This record gives sequence, structure tokens and C-alpha cells, in this order.
Amino acid sequence: MRKYNITRSNNDFFKVEISDEYGYSTTVYERNVLDASKYIMNWWENADKRKKANDLMHKAIANCIELDKKSGILTGNRDGLD
Repeated sequence: MRKYNITRSNNDFFKVEISDEYGYSTTVYERNVLDASKYIMNWWENADKRKKANDLMHKAIANCIELDKKSGILTGNRDGLD
């Protein structure tokens, strides 16, 4: 679910807290409400691209882990000592 919150911070900036429909969130500081609103709209417009990029990264990491397991580099021992 998309959410946002704009509050005035103590240094004359506006704190912008945003989340998108995929559960990704960020916090930024903008100089005025107009810039804060623009940032929110841009964040939401790029939600699908961000999701695809993160999914691709997760898949690449999972593939690297699998390759490491197959080659014997990764044994599942968390402290790295065999």
C-alpha cells in the first residue's frame, strides 16, 4: 500500500517518508512541500522499475550462492571455519 508522510523537520526542511505498493520505503529531506510532492510522485512512478531491479539482484545473489555451494566454496558453516 502506498503511504507518505511530510513533516517539517527542525532545520527548515521537510521530512518525507514514503512507501510503495511493494513495501519498499525511503526517507528524504526536501526544502519545500512542492519538491517533497514531486519526490513522492517520482518514487511511486518508479516503483515497478525498482521492484524489477531488486528482484533481478535477489535472483543473481541466489544464483551466486548456489554456484558457491556446488563448487564447495560455501559449506553452510556460518562462522566460515570448516
